[in-house]
Amino acid sequence: MAKKHKRAMPKHPDKSPVELPDASWRRRFRGRLRRWYARNRRDLPWRRRGDPYAIWVSEIMLQQTQVATVEAYFSRFLQAFPNVAALAAAEEHEVLRLWEGLGYYRRARQMHRAAGLIVREHDGRFPRDRQTLNRLPGIGRYTAGAILSIAFDRREPILEANTVRLFSRLLAFADATTTAAAGRLLWAMAEAVLPRREVGTFNQALMELGSQVCTPRAPDCRACPVGPLCRAAAEGIQAEIPAAKIKPEFEFRREVAVVVRRRGHVFLRQCPPGERWAGLWDFPRVCIEAESPSAAGEELIEKVRLQTGLVIEPGAHLTTIKHGVTRFRITLDCYRARYVSALAQEDGTGQQRWVKPAELADYPLCTTGRKIAKLLAGGVNT
Repeated sequence: MAKKHKRAMPKHPDKSPVELPDASWRRRFRGRLRRWYARNRRDLPWRRRGDPYAIWVSEIMLQQTQVATVEAYFSRFLQAFPNVAALAAAEEHEVLRLWEGLGYYRRARQMHRAAGLIVREHDGRFPRDRQTLNRLPGIGRYTAGAILSIAFDRREPILEANTVRLFSRLLAFADATTTAAAGRLLWAMAEAVLPRREVGTFNQALMELGSQVCTPRAPDCRACPVGPLCRAAAEGIQAEIPAAKIKPEFEFRREVAVVVRRRGHVFLRQCPPGERWAGLWDFPRVCIEAESPSAAGEELIEKVRLQTGLVIEPGAHLTTIKHGVTRFRITLDCYRARYVSALAQEDGTGQQRWVKPAELADYPLCTTGRKIAKLLAGGVNT
């Protein structure tokens, strides 16, 4: 029988192409990984259920979020919305309230929309083909592969942060992993190593190995079950792979939030589409550019008026919160403010409301908004 040639992938100039491992390597890799996973798999709540809904929720939550953080959120979320029909029937603010603190709220809004589509267009059943799943909001190639392989044992590859790092080291691929050529190589590797059966378990084992052993810093190569098969370890370059990402340049901003009180109520507004926390509720919050205190005060009054229709008189300083959002590094000053008048009559039914401080617990707020709310709940006199 003629020997099959290994597939050669795109290369950078003056570098040898990166070739995928042969069939013998893949067999040894699968055996070693399976034996290791059988002894070392973690007991995570979403692994106790094999239904596509629970897998979907966990995978969306785990995007850019640590497992330890997700565990508690996952249990609360499924208690409130035990199936896709319950999620589809929920109000968006209920979904956002349970998502509060996980960040990247677009994930929650897209998941809510996708649940509605699954109920309306698919009879409440998850599609079993990747193309249809990919058309749902928030479900890309990786998430579709995870759902199909874990829930339905479909032979679908996965590629996420842990497996990107794992495959890069196994192949000794030292270039940036964010290019289109790198994506083609790593997806090809993810597909090449797949077994014919128990694909979902195998994919979970890949992610487990990447997160627990083949870690970003100081990988535990001595404990790695596939260490003898790793090209980077053989060359002693595992600590240099993947290539370091270019750090983004941060933009520093000064923002001011105001707690406006009237007749025992405080003022909230719902962030409209296009704003940073679309769908969440927040205290009036604006970016301040003026440097002198008097000019900053005038700028605050004008911007709050334009944003909310309220005329306010800024009061005492409550707190300062420093935080980061994407490329921004923000210093947020929070002040009391006295309600003077409104340019339009507020009826409490639109995107702006006067609420009792005790009712703030019922509204989905951003992380800094929740910190302010807790400050009020702690007895700060506004």
